[in-house]
Amino acid sequence: MRRLLQPLWFLLALIFLIEAWLWDHLQPVVARLVAWIPLRAIKLWIADKVERLSPPLTLIVFLVPVVLLFPLKIVGLWLLAHHYWFSAMAVVVFAKLAGVGVTAFVFDVTRPKLLRMAWFRWLYEVVLMVRARAHALVAPIMARIRELAARLRARQSSRWLRMIQRLRRRAQSAR
Repeated sequence: MRRLLQPLWFLLALIFLIEAWLWDHLQPVVARLVAWIPLRAIKLWIADKVERLSPPLTLIVFLVPVVLLFPLKIVGLWLLAHHYWFSAMAVVVFAKLAGVGVTAFVFDVTRPKLLRMAWFRWLYEVVLMVRARAHALVAPIMARIRELAARLRARQSSRWLRMIQRLRRRAQSAR
């Protein structure tokens, strides 16, 4: 049974790592966007307002992006149900990227307050632990994939080199 569940665990770990990767890589993008658009003032305003809130109310602020982007995901599902494949995928991808980016932005502001709640701190540490385990689960397989890709590239490049050498010899022998 454990062997049957191994691909499922790998898939879940991979999905989790993709989410973590998105989170890590969208946070700097959002930071650049904040620097480009005058969102820094908004961030400072939100930080000032959050500082006055209790930790449970701060949790509500953290959940606002999820609630605001939910209708957009419903629109994406409606488009998908009505066979507007490209539009549906565009809306869902936009909602996902915007959701992760905005949530990363808001989490950056609310993290200190949220970590004051013991259950949230515990959950945060569990998520970090799961992320480390997911990396440990996926790392050997990713290393094998990279190794195989490198071997295929080397084989492919050696084919190209042999072909170029043959063409060069033919060109030189024709002179």
